[in-house]
Amino acid sequence: MTYRLVGDSTVAACPPVEHPMSGWGAHLASFVGAPVDNRAEGGSTTEDCLREVWPGLLPDIAAGDTVLIQFGHNDQKRPHLDARGGFAGRLRAMVADVRDRGARPVLCTSVERRWFDGDRVIPTHGDYPNAVRDLAHELDVPLIDLNAFTTWLYEDLGPEESVALLCHFAPGEHPHWPDGLADDTHFHERGARRIAAFVARSLRAIERRDGDQPARGTQLVS
Repeated sequence: MTYRLVGDSTVAACPPVEHPMSGWGAHLASFVGAPVDNRAEGGSTTEDCLREVWPGLLPDIAAGDTVLIQFGHNDQKRPHLDARGGFAGRLRAMVADVRDRGARPVLCTSVERRWFDGDRVIPTHGDYPNAVRDLAHELDVPLIDLNAFTTWLYEDLGPEESVALLCHFAPGEHPHWPDGLADDTHFHERGARRIAAFVARSLRAIERRDGDQPARGTQLVS
């Protein structure tokens, strides 16, 4: 069984010239006991994926594989990929293709951008996360709600500590960004690893992998 990923830059493995910037998909293999095939690409939409990535990926999907799908960051910038129209329709097509191959689709909501108003994160994806949630419910597809998780994670850490999860560098701090960088969308590899760990734990739950362990911590009373 192989985990196969499609998505945008927040999932993709970044080129060396951009390190330590990283998508969470680049670290998933560290947390799952199976191969990971990461086809996510920076700037990608559902439309781009179906046109440029999907034709090459589909023949490689085998029965028993799991295909994780996360889009929205770039779809929201294109009117014809509106949340309840082109975007949802293309996700629906991906789910059908994966199931036709005997594999399991898993839908993921977009990771949130780290945009604070006081101590609360401002939602930036409009209706796109809800469109993914509703589609997962309609099609009976497992959902990993990364939008909810990352919003909680940023708020739990707070405006100051959550900076470390993203790519923020002062001028002169990093040779790749000599003028500095304040990027509240793309993860530092330490942040990407946090997201990957959550995805891996969510996959264990989806796969019911811990249900064969004995119940512990409760004294049974007859």
